[in-house]
Amino acid sequence: MLDQSLLEALLSPAYLGLIGLCVGSFLNVVIYRTPVMLHRTWLSDCADQLAQEDDLRTHAGLDEAKARQLAASVVPLREALDGQPAFSLIRPASRCPHCGHALRWHENLPLLGWLRLGGKCAACKAPISPRYPFVELLTGLLFAGIAWRLGPQPSALLYCGFAAALVALAGIDWDTTLLPDSINQPLLWAGLVAAHAGWIPVSLPNALIGALAGYLSLWSIYWIFKLATGKEGMGYGDFKLLAALGAWLGWQMVLPVALFASLIGAVVGIALKLRGGLREGRYVPFGPFLAGGALAVLLIGTAEVTAWLGLQAI
Repeated sequence: MLDQSLLEALLSPAYLGLIGLCVGSFLNVVIYRTPVMLHRTWLSDCADQLAQEDDLRTHAGLDEAKARQLAASVVPLREALDGQPAFSLIRPASRCPHCGHALRWHENLPLLGWLRLGGKCAACKAPISPRYPFVELLTGLLFAGIAWRLGPQPSALLYCGFAAALVALAGIDWDTTLLPDSINQPLLWAGLVAAHAGWIPVSLPNALIGALAGYLSLWSIYWIFKLATGKEGMGYGDFKLLAALGAWLGWQMVLPVALFASLIGAVVGIALKLRGGLREGRYVPFGPFLAGGALAVLLIGTAEVTAWLGLQAI
């Protein structure tokens, strides 16, 4: 067992804040590479499916000649995909997207590397997006805030992992309007397991009801909106994300999370409109605002949020 003073030091806001900076550096990789990996997988699946002549004849109603022609047409796609170099969260090493310069270890230092380079590539001097240090700083501040809010207890580490997953999902959704199941679903199950094991201050019944309430609330809104307008107002990933948030925070926090998300979304939408960054008809993903709402509830404290809204804690 760790000495209590050592445990308090390891779970202090300063130490977890530094860990958060390093985790944020990795989250930048996750945010950029996960959509690329997903699209490659989808293209590969499409190529495999279109190469099945029997399926093309049976399910698409094509005659034998057309089925053979369509199957043959995907051969170049399959060859191109097979010829792509390995691409994952760890391979290849980070490089400048402009000139291909492989980043040295000191250029990859969280926050300091970007500042030392003056926000430019060391080789070609092309600008490096300030979003990279922003994600690192945001994650560091979130980890420090969670340590401050929850104190030196192991559940702080679990909620730091929860926050890291939300930062990744928010960044991916903002860029691509995708909320990958590869992050969403493990986040949900991790919350339920943590509740069952007693690792977080949410009982398993509250976590299960929270997951159901989160999913069904947005699912219902989706279908009401679609039946009324014929349009889709959000994606299925939003349902899954709010389900995961309900599992981690309990069913009592599903409504506050949605309220905070709407408030954050309104503020961001107005800011984008004033800056001219919101074009008419442009789709703004809801996932980042759900993540922001959940993090706001976590950092403010569920008891304080309950009191503010006049809800009864159950």
